[in-house]
Amino acid sequence: MSSEEKLIERVRRRFPISEKGLTIGIGDDAAVLRPGAGAEMVVTTDAFLENVHFLRKVHPPDAVGYKALARATSDVAAMGARARYFFLTMGLPGACAGAWLDGFIGGMARAARRFGLILAGGDTTKYPKIVMSLTVMGEVDRGKAVLRSGARPGDLLCVSGRLGEAELGLRLIQRKLHAGKHWTMLLKKHYYPEPRLALGEWLATHRFATSMIDTSDGLSTDLGHICKASGVGAAVFASKIPAVKVPSELRGLGLDPLGLALHGGEDYELLFTVPERFSRRLPRRVGLVPVTVIGEIKRDKEIVLLGTDGHSGALESKGWDPFRKKS
Repeated sequence: MSSEEKLIERVRRRFPISEKGLTIGIGDDAAVLRPGAGAEMVVTTDAFLENVHFLRKVHPPDAVGYKALARATSDVAAMGARARYFFLTMGLPGACAGAWLDGFIGGMARAARRFGLILAGGDTTKYPKIVMSLTVMGEVDRGKAVLRSGARPGDLLCVSGRLGEAELGLRLIQRKLHAGKHWTMLLKKHYYPEPRLALGEWLATHRFATSMIDTSDGLSTDLGHICKASGVGAAVFASKIPAVKVPSELRGLGLDPLGLALHGGEDYELLFTVPERFSRRLPRRVGLVPVTVIGEIKRDKEIVLLGTDGHSGALESKGWDPFRKKS
């Protein structure tokens, strides 16, 4: 790559940039955006770093691009917002400015089209490792953003999709079982997660959810965030959790489906609470995404896991925390 200007142009060509709410986009010092009438902007930012969130020698460049945008967009889904714009700031080595960059841009452009996002700007620089920061903006009808802090005693605790699938993919990579085609489908959610935008918007529009978060850090950790913000506790029924299905051939590797579902991160499903009076109106699916009731919110601030054997115990937070000391 002979210049930063040419690199930026190479990125710009792969993304649509025409949209009525984007008054000024790529090519000036800053973007100028015009939110829709009666809407509020939801803004989130997310870092994605080589050797922390992905491995250059393991993760395909198109998966890196797709996942980088998907994980940032998931925070918009968790607020019940419609995805609108994103900004990409990226540093990369000169050796990655050719074929690797093309694959990365291709994956991110595919994600942008799928999520309905417009690239509105960003920045690029040269750096020894691949580092990036994504800012994603969404719109939500005024007063309808779903926060973490609205859960109330008696609310049903619900989750979308199936939990632990992304963690299973990561465990296969860690055990170097990802190269063969045999387990390709088990890697899909780790490589190409799907933010639940349609479900989040549906819950916000119909005012079903009293609180919501995405399962980026794992159920045990993200439920703790809801309970702390809302000043409540929860009871989770182990038998109700839609856990990943571990093939029989892999069961000798110590891959416990319930453990993966409780503590595995990067599923980017939605964990949300619904008033008990809505229980009969809560659909089993929104689009193709299943919705499962897995527990209830309690006044006592403890988070308890009710086991399949009838015993109960505190549900410890064992999901992703980059600053947690390793035991």
